[in-house]
Amino acid sequence: MFRSPAVAGRFYPARKEELLSELSSYLKPAQQKQALGIISPHAGYMFSGRIAGETFAQVEVPELVVLLGPNHYSVGAPLALWEGEGWTTPLGTIRIDASGCQRIRELCPLVSSDSAAHRQEHSLEVQVPFIQALNPDAQLLPIAVGVVTLSQLRELGRAIATLIEEHQQQVLIVASSDMTHFETAESASRKDHLALDHVLKLDPEGLFRTVRDQQISMCGVLPVVTMLYALHDLGATHATLVDYSNSGEITGDYQDVVGYAGVVIT
Repeated sequence: MFRSPAVAGRFYPARKEELLSELSSYLKPAQQKQALGIISPHAGYMFSGRIAGETFAQVEVPELVVLLGPNHYSVGAPLALWEGEGWTTPLGTIRIDASGCQRIRELCPLVSSDSAAHRQEHSLEVQVPFIQALNPDAQLLPIAVGVVTLSQLRELGRAIATLIEEHQQQVLIVASSDMTHFETAESASRKDHLALDHVLKLDPEGLFRTVRDQQISMCGVLPVVTMLYALHDLGATHATLVDYSNSGEITGDYQDVVGYAGVVIT
């Protein structure tokens, strides 16, 4: 079973040549490093492609990418794994790591094989062309994260860390998230940097509680918390904010913005 693109032609170009050209404009040459994980935004490329590209351009994309994104539509299992053969984009098909999918379900019984959660979800899909552009031979392990508890996020994070340790080769975790939604640019920046402070401290529980207590509409907070738990077990020591911006830079409307951030963790 192959997943067909749900948002090509809306969030990013549906024609291969146009998509490659746009990706090239975002993936500026940079000193690539072996990273453990990144945070990348998932709005339409017009709005967040620049930050996503700047972030991906700084890291090596290895043979396996664990892709974590929010389930915007609350469809399917709370922790939903896609176990088909591959995902198709205008750049071709990226394969799914079948053995990795089986192993993550063994390590974390909370994870269910569920294609319904992924069928229309854009948060993971928009990351895939960046991965393909940087490493056409990469494979995916994609998990859509719905509403679960902090302890369940910790359990999933630890399972991902174990999977990566067993893999014995470089693996990149990509956590897909936009930041504050539909507030003024000033309010969004203030709230988002409260959240990002905990990301930069590699503090999953602090991030979870700050987003909850400050009512920050960071849609991918649960995937990011999961990644931070995994990277703690993997020995992460440093996080760098690549850039932060908001949709007002494109629309000119700074009264009602969505925030975007890119982070690299090593």
